Amino acid sequence: MGLFDRLRGTDHPRVAFIGIDGVPFTLLSEHPDEFPNVASLINEGSAGPIDSIVPPESSACWPSLTTGVNPGETGVYGFQDREVGSYDTYVPMGRDVQATRLWDRVSQDGRDATVLNVPVTFPPQRNVQRMVSGFLSPSVDKAAYPDDFASYLQSIDYAIDVNAKLGHQEDKSEFMDDAHRTIDRRFEAFSHYIQEDDWDLFFGVFMTTDRVNHFLFKDYERLAPGATGDTEGLKEENRELFLDFYRKVDEYIGKIRSMLPDDVTLVVASDHGFTSLDHEVNCNAWLEENGWLSYDDDDHEELGDISDDTRAYSLIPGRFYINLDGREPRGSVPQEEYESVRDELKAALEAWEGPDGKKVAAQVVEKEEAFRGDHDDIAPDLVVVPNHGFDLKSGFKAKESVFAQGPRNGMHSFDNATLIVDDPDVAIEDADLFDIAPTILDLMELEYTRTDFDGASLVRQ
Repeated sequence: MGLFDRLRGTDHPRVAFIGIDGVPFTLLSEHPDEFPNVASLINEGSAGPIDSIVPPESSACWPSLTTGVNPGETGVYGFQDREVGSYDTYVPMGRDVQATRLWDRVSQDGRDATVLNVPVTFPPQRNVQRMVSGFLSPSVDKAAYPDDFASYLQSIDYAIDVNAKLGHQEDKSEFMDDAHRTIDRRFEAFSHYIQEDDWDLFFGVFMTTDRVNHFLFKDYERLAPGATGDTEGLKEENRELFLDFYRKVDEYIGKIRSMLPDDVTLVVASDHGFTSLDHEVNCNAWLEENGWLSYDDDDHEELGDISDDTRAYSLIPGRFYINLDGREPRGSVPQEEYESVRDELKAALEAWEGPDGKKVAAQVVEKEEAFRGDHDDIAPDLVVVPNHGFDLKSGFKAKESVFAQGPRNGMHSFDNATLIVDDPDVAIEDADLFDIAPTILDLMELEYTRTDFDGASLVRQ
């Protein structure tokens, strides 16, 4: 914040939100000696695990976290969505988010917001005092507003994201060096504008945590003292690389907390949890193997290549669609058979077993349970929330098998996301991602209509 603002204070409380993408609460809470700054936050404020959304994918989670509503309202269901009335797909960007963001509400009230590195915000909005878009942005110069902001970011070698391809290497040291560089530059930008901008809402996201989890989480989890499960190919040095990175995350959270004035409440949260990955699951290969999906020829790579007699298809992560007449261009399932066909598919998904006999699905959710809003026409008919260990993929290229293993060893989870608020008057019990937006507005004493949100404020009244 600007010096004058730090001296005079403001007429209303402020909030600094720090996102730690994909960090499970137990990772932080079970290691107080390793992460003393987070431990202090937990002990002095309010903290606990929260549920994510269906599906727990960052492209859908961050729009929901920043609006407080489900994908039926935001219009974003995942990294890839289907065009209405078409088999064409697209990658949702910031302008595809149809619900009101937190910083929009702040701006509408005449207050200022600084927004840094939030996924699915490209191109940057111009109704805030400063924004650099996060995940899915093509470059720093195109992702930053105002224009001179890009010059500063480039001067410190700021990067939108890590080079995830480095994580595919067996030796993770180069990948982790890049992860450290990325988060160092991110913290430098955060700390600079926390102190220099006159903001009422600071909203910044560390996404590098998610990237590190994807490639080292299993080493951390399965090699822990007393842990169980397959440890083949895991390395103690990778576990130490993982913990060393999170020591830095803890250090940076502590430094951010120390630089905040007394009228600012710090909120730290993740958009989903994380767990070990045992099997990558090719959902469309399973549909093809079980007679639900077929292709016109052997040269197929996209949704539009499915044949006219396909009854169902899938999009990542674990979203299943009935090929419905009148909704899909070449729908094969008549409207009057929709319920019975969906029930049949749901039963098959619930019975689906992995190579070790464990059920793939922890829950199969019907769209009416998870989604409400104006964007029902592209909602999946069923969503599989997988059991830990099964990472659901949905490509349309020929697959060798339904179950495979790739370079990643960590996967998103619906449960065990993180919420920490530096205020003991917040009750984090049976909470979920939708509760964060109204909680922040209450902490800022900013009025809103309670029916605007799928969640509710966690601030004790």
